[in-house]
Amino acid sequence: MLHGKKIVVVLPAYRAEKTLVMTYNDIPFDVVDDVVLVDDCSGDNTVAEGKKLGIRNIVVHEKNKGYGGNQKSCYAEALRLGADIVVMVHPDYQYAPKLITAMASMIASGEYDAVLGSRILGTGALRGGMPFYKYISNRFLTLAENILLKEKISEYHTGYRAFSKEVLEKLPLLENSDDFVFDNQMLAQTVYFGFRIGEISCPTKYFAEASSINFRRSVIYGFGVLSTALKFKLQKWGLKRYAIFDADGRKLKS
Repeated sequence: MLHGKKIVVVLPAYRAEKTLVMTYNDIPFDVVDDVVLVDDCSGDNTVAEGKKLGIRNIVVHEKNKGYGGNQKSCYAEALRLGADIVVMVHPDYQYAPKLITAMASMIASGEYDAVLGSRILGTGALRGGMPFYKYISNRFLTLAENILLKEKISEYHTGYRAFSKEVLEKLPLLENSDDFVFDNQMLAQTVYFGFRIGEISCPTKYFAEASSINFRRSVIYGFGVLSTALKFKLQKWGLKRYAIFDADGRKLKS
């Protein structure tokens, strides 16, 4: 716990058997109260490895629900466990779990409602092995989003995130995609509903076992990102209404 807040770490897993142990062992259990592992029908030994580690809260999808669908299960289970702060860590060891304490502290302090582990702050992205084309597209999409959302976030595309219970309960997350663009929709919603977003510099690692989407899916994701930002703007202008920005939209906990 931090400042009396229960901290739950969620691990959205897909074929993470080779990296789950490394990720889990770096979690700072002096502050983390619970861990949730959601396996998205991996077909490997991810669940078996989780059980060996003693993870008590394991959710197994019998059919693959996609990255966004996995996160919905992660956050729903964390709320069921009574989490005050939820930190999502990819179990592929691409991000440093040791920063969980710092990220959760920024929310527990009451200064922020959401915190992002940014690969762009500092020099971590390219040094960690991020492909150059992904770096360039990351910078372009982030610039476009900052213009349309009127924010100053260094990176919208990190998978390392922490949220307060209030954010997870208020956002209409069930209206979002089950694919990779879920990440971006969730951040746009966080901005739309007036929550405060902080950032922390985070090193990243790219290696064979680290999860990554191919070029074709990256292009699809990019168009999804721009579409989300445009929808945000159109709804702000009162020209259109979209379910993902509807305060009465479907939520994880109603």
